Amino acid sequence: MSSPVLSIRGLERTYVTGAGPLRVLRGVDLDVSPGEIVGLIGPSGSGKSSLLHAAGLLEHPDAGAIVIEGVDCSNLSEAARTRVRLATIGFVYQFHHLLPEFSALDNVALPQMIAGRTRAAARTRAQTLLADLGLAERVRHQPGQLSGGEQQRVAVARALANAPRLLLADEPTGNLDPATSLAVFESLHQLARREGVAAVVATHNLELARHMDRVLALRDGHLEPYPG
Repeated sequence: MSSPVLSIRGLERTYVTGAGPLRVLRGVDLDVSPGEIVGLIGPSGSGKSSLLHAAGLLEHPDAGAIVIEGVDCSNLSEAARTRVRLATIGFVYQFHHLLPEFSALDNVALPQMIAGRTRAAARTRAQTLLADLGLAERVRHQPGQLSGGEQQRVAVARALANAPRLLLADEPTGNLDPATSLAVFESLHQLARREGVAAVVATHNLELARHMDRVLALRDGHLEPYPG
C-alpha cells in the first residue's frame, strides 16, 4: 500500500474571540493516499477551512504534526514551507481568483513559469489540462468571457498545473448551480485521479460527497467517518 501523501497527527487549533477561546480542531488525525479523493463536511465554523489551511501550510496550528510526502513540515522555516507549497500542493477555492487580464491559457501557464518551466512548455501543459476539462475551444478567452463553471474549471487546471501531489479544495463548487457544480466536480475528480493526486475537498454539498472515496465529518473539533 502506498505511503500517504498527507499525514496529520494531533492537530490542534484555537482562535481567540471576543467571547473567549474558540477551539475548532481538537487532536485531528488524517491520512490521504495517492489518487484518493477525501470529502470533508461540517457546518460553517466547524473548522474545515482551518484544517485545509493547516494542511496547506498556510497557517500554523497550535499543536500537531503535518507530514507531506514523508517530510515533517511542522517546524520548517517560512521559506521552506513556501517551497513545499509551490512544489507539492495545489489549491482550489470557492471563488476562482483568476487574473482577469489574462486568457485561460495564460492563467494556467503562469504558475508553471513562476516555478521555472519555459513559456512554451507551460503553455503546452496548460493547453492539455484545459482540453481535458472540456475547454479546448475557450483557452484564448479571458475570465470575464467565461461562465462560472468554465472559470472554475480553469481554476482546477491552474491548481494541477505544476503536478502537485496534494490538492486541497475549499468549497470548490460552492457558488455554482447544482448541475454545473456536479459537472465541475466530476472534471476535478477525473483529472485528480488520472494525475494520482491525493485530494481533500471541503464541501457542504452532500450529493458531491457521495462521489468521493471517503467522507469525513468535522464535529466538535474531531474527524469521524460520515455514514450517509
